[in-house]
Amino acid sequence: MAERAIDPSTSAARWVVADAVSLELHLEASVFITSLRARDLSPNTERVYAGRVALYLNYCSDQRLDWRMPSFLSLSGFQRWLVTEPLPPRGHRARAGRPVVRSQNTANAVMTAVASFLRFCVANGWVQPSVAGLLSQPKYLMHFPAGYDTGERDQFRTIDAAAFRFRMTEPGYQDLTPTQIAEMIALAPRARDRFLIALLACTGLRIGEALGLHGQDLHLLASSRDLGCATEGPHVHVRRRTDNPNRALAKARKPRTIPVTADLIAFYTDYRYERDGVAAAVQGDAEMVFVNLFRPPLGRAMSYPNTKEMFDRLARTARHPARPHMLRHSAATAWLREGVDRDVVQYLLGHVSPLSMERYRHVSEVETRAAVDRLEALRETQ
Repeated sequence: MAERAIDPSTSAARWVVADAVSLELHLEASVFITSLRARDLSPNTERVYAGRVALYLNYCSDQRLDWRMPSFLSLSGFQRWLVTEPLPPRGHRARAGRPVVRSQNTANAVMTAVASFLRFCVANGWVQPSVAGLLSQPKYLMHFPAGYDTGERDQFRTIDAAAFRFRMTEPGYQDLTPTQIAEMIALAPRARDRFLIALLACTGLRIGEALGLHGQDLHLLASSRDLGCATEGPHVHVRRRTDNPNRALAKARKPRTIPVTADLIAFYTDYRYERDGVAAAVQGDAEMVFVNLFRPPLGRAMSYPNTKEMFDRLARTARHPARPHMLRHSAATAWLREGVDRDVVQYLLGHVSPLSMERYRHVSEVETRAAVDRLEALRETQ
C-alpha cells in the first residue's frame, strides 16, 4: 500500500510503499518514490505514483507473478484488469449502486507510472534490461505538433511510444463562459470560495499555485514600493515553495507576476472580513492565503481534497461541470481570443514550452457560426 510516513530526522512527510500487514517497506518501490523527490517533483506526484506502483505490486502478488520479470502478456493482462476490475464501493461509488471501473484514461496514467518504475529498476540492476524493451515501441509520426523539429533528414519523426496505452478519442478541454463563471461566484455561499473562484478565473493560476499563496504574495495596492516591489498596479506573485503545510506546490519553477483587477480586490476584501471573524485563522497557518474557516482543523491551510469537495458541491448546484482547471483554461482561451500575444499568455500561465499553448486555442461554436454567417453575407452581396 502507499503510506504517508514521517522522516524522523527532519519531521518531513514522505510517501513510501509498504506491506499492508507488516508495514515493511518495499525497498525498490520506496527508493523509486525517493527518486521523484530528488527530482523536486510535487509531494502529490509522490502520493499518486506510490499508489499506482502499489497497485501493480498487488496485482502481481494476486496473480502469483514475479513483478521483476513481467512478460508482455502479464503487462497486457494488468492493463486489461485496470479497466475491468470494479473499484471498491466507497463514497460516491457506493451511492451509485452499480460497479464502477477505471476509465481508459486512468489506466493509461497507471501504466505510465508503472513503466517509469520498471525503467528505474532496470537502471539500478533490479530488473532485467529486456523488460525495458517491452515498455515502448517505435512509432513514425504522421502528424506532429506545430513547432516540432523533425530533423534535417526526418530522423526525429520516429519516436519511442508507450507499448501499453489505450488509444482514446481526444476529449478536448472544457472551458466556462463568463456567464457561467459569474453564476458560480454568485452560487458560492462563502466569501473565501468566491475569492478563490474569481482568482483562478482572473489569473489562470493552477490550483496548487493558488493554494500555495502566502499573504506576502498578494500586492493589491496601486503601488507596492513600500513592500520593496517595483511592479506597478495590483498583482500576485507566484513562487514555488516546497514547505507549504498543505503540500501545495507551484508546478512552474520560475517565479512570475500576474496583474489582477479591481473586482478581484473587492472579493479579497470580503474574504479578509470573513477570515478575521475566525480567531483560529490568526493562530493557525496564518501566512497562508486560503485556510479552513468552517470546520476543523480551523486555521489550517486549505487542502486539495477540501477544494475538490467545494467544487464538486458547486458543480451539483450549478448543474454543469466545475473544476479548478476549467477556470485556468477559460482564462487562457479568453486571452487568446482577445488577441493577447501568445508569448504573454505563455508567461501568464507559467508554461516553459510554447507547445503547451496548443491545448488552449480551440474553435468555439460562436466562431464557427460567425464564419458561416460571413460567407452567407458575401454570397448575398454578389
